[in-house]
Amino acid sequence: MIKIGISSCFMYPDISRPTFGPKTLSYVENEMMEYVAQDNVLPILLPDLKRDKVIRILDQVQGLVLQGGVDVAPETYQESPIGPWKGDAYRDEYELFLIEEALKRGLPIYGICRGFQLLNVYFGGTLYQDTITQRPASLVHRSAVKYDQVYHSISINKGTHLYDLYPFDHQVQVNSIHHQAIKDLGKDLEIWALSEDGLIEAFGSKKYPKGKVMGVQWHPEFSNTLKETVINPQPLYQSFLKHSHE
Repeated sequence: MIKIGISSCFMYPDISRPTFGPKTLSYVENEMMEYVAQDNVLPILLPDLKRDKVIRILDQVQGLVLQGGVDVAPETYQESPIGPWKGDAYRDEYELFLIEEALKRGLPIYGICRGFQLLNVYFGGTLYQDTITQRPASLVHRSAVKYDQVYHSISINKGTHLYDLYPFDHQVQVNSIHHQAIKDLGKDLEIWALSEDGLIEAFGSKKYPKGKVMGVQWHPEFSNTLKETVINPQPLYQSFLKHSHE
């Protein structure tokens, strides 16, 4: 059975919470777990433990998925906050450690939404802290009410691994649940797709075999909400899993 590690989301101590108020929680959103836990795949949540323990767990997995969640902290890419979007520098440090250790082990990495953004930062890129504020011509990419019912078009670049998986010469639809976005692309990353307003929606690292280190801005795990309106999430995941067999 293939073991796939999933980075944790964190909830920090909050005494107003009725359960576990003074405790920190590590968790994974359930549709992400459904997406990863396919035939012959065992998803493993990577908790915030002492680094030596995390390393021992990473030694047992065959791939790393970086899930979505709270913003990346501006300080992580050497910027000061321009508004209320402070992000989570603690989680950034935890996941940057996971990326570094996964690459040392030759593990495939699949970044989703925040994970996509953090991979870009790992490779030296930067982010728009808020696309509406810093790039007013951008679409509204997130709605707290509609959530995973928001979608838009993307164009897939020919000659990329994403085009190998989705050989569409016309625009296709993906969901959209983010307000931060890539500003400066990281080193050795190749743009795979752009949204209709020009934001980067997918990339892969040129330093590794096609698709071994990749990320997408949308949430493939939430595709069931919109069903056939958005592209099939399976080709991306199956491509990632192929690298986990190597």
